[in-house]
Amino acid sequence: MSRQTLIVGNWKMHKTIAEARDFVLALLARDDCFVPEVRVAICPPFTALEAVSELLGDQSKIALGAQTMHWATSGPYTGAVSAPMLVEVGCTYVLLGHSERRSYNAETDEIVNREVKTALEHDLIPIVAVGETLAEHKAGQAKERVVAQTLAAFDGVAGEQIARCILAYEPIWAIGSGLTEDPASANDVMGTMRGCREALHDVPILYGGSVKPANARALIAQENIDGALVGGASLEAASFAEIAINARRAVQSR
Repeated sequence: MSRQTLIVGNWKMHKTIAEARDFVLALLARDDCFVPEVRVAICPPFTALEAVSELLGDQSKIALGAQTMHWATSGPYTGAVSAPMLVEVGCTYVLLGHSERRSYNAETDEIVNREVKTALEHDLIPIVAVGETLAEHKAGQAKERVVAQTLAAFDGVAGEQIARCILAYEPIWAIGSGLTEDPASANDVMGTMRGCREALHDVPILYGGSVKPANARALIAQENIDGALVGGASLEAASFAEIAINARRAVQSR
């Protein structure tokens, strides 16, 4: 089974509604970056989701995702957003377990697991992020750490449900640092992730951590790397489009 290649832009806390609209219009004008082999998605901040959704309409070039969600569908959770809210606004994907959420918002493996289950119940596709710290990386514990996070995220989730998900390997030390894991080393870690549960065999696994046009092709050319979760380089339509183009070149050269 051929795995889908996916390029996801995580805008984090960037872009006003007007800036988000400008980005989408600029990206939609780049026909050269949209091909069947590569799926493109963007995750704007919550405030811009509705405006972006309206611009995207029923086109199939760009999919819409959210940066996180709460495991509850409603309740006294000030500042939180639920799965039904994301579905209503037109989201296909939701990013869960990003290291910044784990660090700044105290999201535990248990919380991520609950979020995954809720997302699946509402037909959202979870993009589950895992990754190790620099200390864990230097201690040779990267595989151990990401496998533990992966197993925890899918604890109690049936194999057919896991097959609907996406994984993302983001070495925490590489996020926003300009540092990128060696493609072969990242591929090795991601292969171990893929093998930790049988249901992950055909699940796309994305690499994240200072992905940019210059390194995207080398990363995605690897056997176990099925795309990229892009941070800073997703904030400009031109650089994000180039990453998608280089992903296509990597897929076509395999």
